[in-house]
Amino acid sequence: MKNLRLFYFIVAVLLLSGNTTLAQEPDTTMSFEEYDPESTLVVPGEVIKSAKYPFVDVHSHLWRMSEMDLSVTAKEMDSLNMKVLVNLSGRSGERLKQMVEAAEAQAPGRFIVFANLDFDGIDDPDWTERTVQQLQEDYENGARGLKIFKNLGLTVTDSEGNRLHTDDPRLDPVWAKAGELGIPVLIHTGEPEVFWAPINEKNERWLEMKNFPNRHRGDSTRYPSWEVVMQEQWNVFRKHPETTFINAHLGWMGNDLARLGDLLDEFPNVYTEISAAVAEIGRQPRFAHDFFVKYQDRILFGKDTYRPKEYWVYFRVLESDDEYFDYFRKRHAFWKMYGLNLPDEVLEKVYYKNALKVVPGIDASLFTTN
Repeated sequence: MKNLRLFYFIVAVLLLSGNTTLAQEPDTTMSFEEYDPESTLVVPGEVIKSAKYPFVDVHSHLWRMSEMDLSVTAKEMDSLNMKVLVNLSGRSGERLKQMVEAAEAQAPGRFIVFANLDFDGIDDPDWTERTVQQLQEDYENGARGLKIFKNLGLTVTDSEGNRLHTDDPRLDPVWAKAGELGIPVLIHTGEPEVFWAPINEKNERWLEMKNFPNRHRGDSTRYPSWEVVMQEQWNVFRKHPETTFINAHLGWMGNDLARLGDLLDEFPNVYTEISAAVAEIGRQPRFAHDFFVKYQDRILFGKDTYRPKEYWVYFRVLESDDEYFDYFRKRHAFWKMYGLNLPDEVLEKVYYKNALKVVPGIDASLFTTN
């Protein structure tokens, strides 16, 4: 009875004082996925919806490009200040030709198409010759680069189930042909190294591993180590100095830019690009700023997926000095972003000048200012 009277007394005091908020028990059942706090930090900064300079996106995928209304896509690109989009999913043969023709008819100069390889029949005695001939044909049909997907070196196998190594000698004439044609090879090899780490409380991509368990590469009976996969790629760079390579996704070394710098120092024929890796540079703004200044002639702009609003984060990371702002995908980065505040001369090279050097067929007049 005394306890009940005390409770009513406390409630009465609270009501009389104007404070009607009672203590709330914390929700200890909340999952990591559900926890999504809104920052109370108040600092200067704003969303950047259009790039400061016109840019080329060297890493995008329009799988159904020949069926799209590319004039509509070009208008969306205009809103971002994107002048050229490189579609890396051109396949080969007739499908590639249809994509190139659709781009030329609907939005001249705004799209570049890269060819892809078909590894079926890799054990056939004429596979190499046939593939080199196909690349020549694709080039004549408008392909201006070659894109290698991550299946090479990880999941592509021969007729006996053996993994096809990225540096397999049967591929050497293909790399050499790209060099002969003067087209770059944009190569995605492997995954972030943390995909090989145990899926536990120490893994900073734990949420992605939970959402997509098939992305984990920790099973040594199925996959080689990260170092083996990457060394095979670097062997290709070493064997083909006359071919230009674009190492996709900062070579999955955005979390170790010093090592990426060593790679760029060793291989002058290699460039890199920032698609699906801006979250890495956005958490180390001072070191990444210095890296971009040092290697300003070797870095290109790339995004990976064509989702216009997501480009805004890329612009803000590269251009601003803003602090502690959101990335757009929690499973890639549960941390906040910071702007690198890159100098204008560096921004221009990353946005378009380096692409003009590396990717043939881009209309330079799109980037001239009045």
